[in-house]
Amino acid sequence: MDWSWWPLSLTGEDAVVIEDLPPSHPYYPLGVDIPDYAPNESPVPVLLAALGGMLGFALLGASALALKINPGLTKSNLALVCWFVMNGCLHCFFEGYFVLNHDTIASSQNLFAQLWKEYALSDSRYLTSDFFMLSVESITAFIWGPLCFANAISIIGGGPIRHALRIIVCMAHLYGVALYYSTSLCELYFTGNSHSRPETLYFWVYYVGFNLPWAIIPMILLYGSARTVTKAVRALDKVGMTLEAHRFRQNGSKVIEPKKTK
Repeated sequence: MDWSWWPLSLTGEDAVVIEDLPPSHPYYPLGVDIPDYAPNESPVPVLLAALGGMLGFALLGASALALKINPGLTKSNLALVCWFVMNGCLHCFFEGYFVLNHDTIASSQNLFAQLWKEYALSDSRYLTSDFFMLSVESITAFIWGPLCFANAISIIGGGPIRHALRIIVCMAHLYGVALYYSTSLCELYFTGNSHSRPETLYFWVYYVGFNLPWAIIPMILLYGSARTVTKAVRALDKVGMTLEAHRFRQNGSKVIEPKKTK
């Protein structure tokens, strides 16, 4: 009886032909399962220009509003406002989109989905609903994003809490980048599986370069805030010691008058 019609009866040659078929997507590691993948319809320059335009509009609006509320805002503080507003927008909207739509990004053609598919050439975990990425990005979108906006507001208002908020967010960014780099690189070292394509553009520019500012800038801001807090505590300690010395001199200079006899 001829069982050649039965799928499980494929000959060795047939199996080789199937294995030699070109992959249905350009992502690494080779063979990673990305269901319903559809290539991007827009070229990369158009996608980057659209994202840059959106961020630029947000930063111009935030700068104008900040200067209207606080005309005396220094250039350095205005730059900090823009940094935290940009972070808030990326965390809440761009990364929030990933968290809410991670299972449909591969087949979608809207702006954010195409941007994620382009970036995923450097880290395919964004198209496979990786549990680590979902966990980290959820925390980033729903906690660190709003805290970035809170940082910007506290800087504009000159609130005393601004350095505490800055330290929290900077530590979060540093810890997140460390985890992001280490998990992928450790997997590459121990298993040989790379989630990034080997080309320089995707590994060094996308994977390393695009994330590096969130390691460098937070370290600079963390150092500045730590110095400011240290100086403030040192000054407060000096004031406390001065007050204690003043109280001691006042109490020590009091002369006990003898009781008058009748």
